[in-house]
Amino acid sequence: MRIVCVVGARPNFMKVKPVMDALEQRGAEVVLVHTGQHYDPAMNDVFFADLGIRRPDRSLGVGSGSHAEQTARVMTGFEPLLAEVAPDAVVVVGDINSTVACALVTAKAGPLLAHVEAGLRSRDWRMPEEVNRVVTDRLSDYLLAPSEDAVVNLRAEGYREDQIHLVGNVMIDSLLANLPRARVGGALERLGLRPGAYGLVTLHRPANVDDPAVLAGMLKALGEVAQHCPLLLPAHPRAADKLTALGVPEGVRLVPPAGYLDFLALQASARIVLTDSGGIQEETTALGVPCVTLRENTERPITVSEGTNVLAGVEPEGIVRTTLAVLAAPPPARRPALWDGRAGERIAEVLLTGGPAGGRPRPTDVVSADPRPADSQNQPAQSPLV
Repeated sequence: MRIVCVVGARPNFMKVKPVMDALEQRGAEVVLVHTGQHYDPAMNDVFFADLGIRRPDRSLGVGSGSHAEQTARVMTGFEPLLAEVAPDAVVVVGDINSTVACALVTAKAGPLLAHVEAGLRSRDWRMPEEVNRVVTDRLSDYLLAPSEDAVVNLRAEGYREDQIHLVGNVMIDSLLANLPRARVGGALERLGLRPGAYGLVTLHRPANVDDPAVLAGMLKALGEVAQHCPLLLPAHPRAADKLTALGVPEGVRLVPPAGYLDFLALQASARIVLTDSGGIQEETTALGVPCVTLRENTERPITVSEGTNVLAGVEPEGIVRTTLAVLAAPPPARRPALWDGRAGERIAEVLLTGGPAGGRPRPTDVVSADPRPADSQNQPAQSPLV
């Protein structure tokens, strides 16, 4: 089989590497396409190097832009490529604009479509990522779910049982494969840190960093937390200037973005992690490190029910209260089922031995189900990107 694997941004790289390795070990021809949604070397090249991913076979170079601009550029670049390569299947991962753009092109062009991380739901229709993941699932032939809660979501939305495959979490494949190298890489020594003596912070979601009032409130909360535990904040490029302009509180140390291995080491040795990232919620759960999520909801609830994650919301008082409680009484280390480093193998098995009976699902095959949360289904329709 010839299979196209699509990446576009940092989280995709960790998710696609185990899939590519497993497919190639079983004799599949894999064509790696990089859309270029992340193009800064700090968010791109270093992850290819750290993970040992070969250079992309094709690059679209779409760059930044609005949701519509970026999605459109990916589609117009991917469509002729797909016609030329003529794969048997396309694998898309996660929930970024590149994911939904390539899914749309594939669904109309004819190859089978596989979605890695299918079924994740935040129930927050304001999030662009929620729109992307719901649309991508609806277009996909293979729904490759990372956890049982994702399977429950897909069944509730009416997908056929033969489309849904519980395969485990590919990000944990990459984490477990690279953790030994990360631990001896010297990241803590270079920053003068001691294991268990610092907290790690990441902020990047537009809802948190684009509104100066919200960001100022979060910085205030981080300053109060830092009085109890010093904090390290590797600044995402989109957030660094905004953080500096507002003023970083005492006890919060701003540093440049870290590569995959260095950031993994920083997570593994942190006393606590505060984040708005979905992937980091998963990684901290796998590492057994307490995590406080700076959001009102999460599309990865299994990290709360079966992991080390606690939701704090975005109000300063809630963030401080929740974080201090976690510092005083950390949750026990727990890891969900099938987060065992073999998700890539299970995905390759699904793709190479057969998928949904009857090919691509048609509207009459799927029970009608509204993926929006129940309390929003009777509300007037509105754009989730506004």
